Amino acid sequence: MAEERKPTSSTGPAPLQRGKACLRCRKRKMRCDGMKPACVQCVRAKKADACEYDDGKGKTRTQIMREHIARLEMRVRELENPEQSAPSMTLFDPHALSPYYSESSSSSSYDSPGKLSYSASASPTPFPLGEPDHRNMLSPLSIATPEVDPAAWESLNFSDLSSVPAVGSSFNGMEAPPLDHILLEIFIPHRHQCGLDVHVGRLRDSLGLPPNEQRHPVLMNAIFLWACYLSRPGSLSQYEQLYLARTTAALGDAMQYTSKVVDLIQACCMLSLYYLSNGRLLEGSYYSAAASTMAIQCRLHQIGSESQSMNVDTWDASFELPPPKDNVERGERIATFWQVYNLDRCWSVVLRRPATLPDSDHPLASITTPWPQRIEDYENEDLDIRSGSPTIRGFFVQQGQSSSLNGFSTNALRVKASALFESAHRLSSSWSPRSLTSSSFSENFAAFEHRIIRFTTTLLPLHQVGGAIPDDKYALIVIHSLAHASMIRLHAPFMRDDGVSREKSLRAARALIHLTKLVTDPDFEFLDPVIGSCWASAAKVLENELTRLQSSWPDPLNTMEVRSDLEALLYVMTKLGAKFPLIAYHSAKVQRCLDGE
Repeated sequence: MAEERKPTSSTGPAPLQRGKACLRCRKRKMRCDGMKPACVQCVRAKKADACEYDDGKGKTRTQIMREHIARLEMRVRELENPEQSAPSMTLFDPHALSPYYSESSSSSSYDSPGKLSYSASASPTPFPLGEPDHRNMLSPLSIATPEVDPAAWESLNFSDLSSVPAVGSSFNGMEAPPLDHILLEIFIPHRHQCGLDVHVGRLRDSLGLPPNEQRHPVLMNAIFLWACYLSRPGSLSQYEQLYLARTTAALGDAMQYTSKVVDLIQACCMLSLYYLSNGRLLEGSYYSAAASTMAIQCRLHQIGSESQSMNVDTWDASFELPPPKDNVERGERIATFWQVYNLDRCWSVVLRRPATLPDSDHPLASITTPWPQRIEDYENEDLDIRSGSPTIRGFFVQQGQSSSLNGFSTNALRVKASALFESAHRLSSSWSPRSLTSSSFSENFAAFEHRIIRFTTTLLPLHQVGGAIPDDKYALIVIHSLAHASMIRLHAPFMRDDGVSREKSLRAARALIHLTKLVTDPDFEFLDPVIGSCWASAAKVLENELTRLQSSWPDPLNTMEVRSDLEALLYVMTKLGAKFPLIAYHSAKVQRCLDGE
């Protein structure tokens, strides 16, 4: 029952017991009085309906919603196999209004149902778009440790898609039941894992708007694709092929509408990450490059610098987005650009290719878009007003001296970590024996190493990361991991022959292993797949160290500590590899190293 507000004779409010604040105040780090049904802070912000408590005395809306989804999945199985199942409930209309579809974000990501792991050979994607085997679609998948055949992996990376059907058509005779609301609710807690940051309330509401006012099908089908992907091995995963086909088929239609280009860019980012995490590297690189090109074409890299646009001849063709309707739409555009940036910078390292997004002092190529903030900040009109000054290049030149507090938001720190990761790899890759005679390389190397160290000191200490709210915890784990992986990438060319570089690389690798101890079993469901590349970098350092110790003369040195570290990495890589086959490939390499192959 709701607690009544009673007057008190004390001179000030009594401190609230730890863990008793509402979820909104916890997320925004505000003082909460713990009143129910809504605290004073939420009432003042006119968010009383979003005030939720997770005190163990009752289920949150998210917990109730997930149980509801589980019941619906069970009913879908019963309808598809009536001869095998007895009906247990009346099917609920997913398009009907529901108390779960409110504007408040999910109360907690920890209450997500766990997923069974599966072997790489049983993974339903990447798949050729051929006839699906309906006999096995609802059968439980293997829970064995992922095993990857290196010979098969090469063909897996560059397998081609067949032609896809038109939007809304059936896929090989398969039609999805009306699951839009269910799939959207499955996806929303994972949106940051995919790099997508949008206003959740508006996204939900768009499903009920007229077709011309909805988000474009290319984005919605990409969202439904990821929801099916994240539902493995549940029954909803059988529709993964269908939504992949619908997404790719909707790309051409989306290009016809200027007002839908942001939806198109977001969808391309999600398609790229989907392919990359499944080992389809060529296709993943293609969609990443497409998203980068469109972002530059739409000048998303220079949001806030519109008044300083260059004088161009009037006969030159131009492509301009319509002005944003409000601060939230402007914020979503800013978030979309940085979604593209993170994808481009991090995965260009994994793909061993130059980054696509330019950033130079040329007026057309300079990134001046403000640092990203939370969507809630844009809604509350807490805006970062910039004068068109360089964002990333300013960070490298004036690191730690930014006058904008928004440059230290979790979203902004993620961008900075991506920039360091790619720049470290680019600098070390430029080294050659001739660089030894150049003082400029040594100076740049030392300066960049100092930047990584300074950036790491601005992050929340590791012992406090575990206590952060779930979304911030997942982001901070990835940010710390990218920072330490940047140090490894910087010293990679020298760690075999230089003792100092080897020691610094080992220190960074063990810091990454220490980070993995903060990851609980539920956390694996929400980690960005790019963290697998960070773990692979640490594994490479430890593999080199193991080889060095085993080949030491006259007697091999003790390798127990290094092998223990590799086993710790193997555990987390195997766990996450059950979801992302690309990481399973790296974990198989670590296993072979430990086996002495």
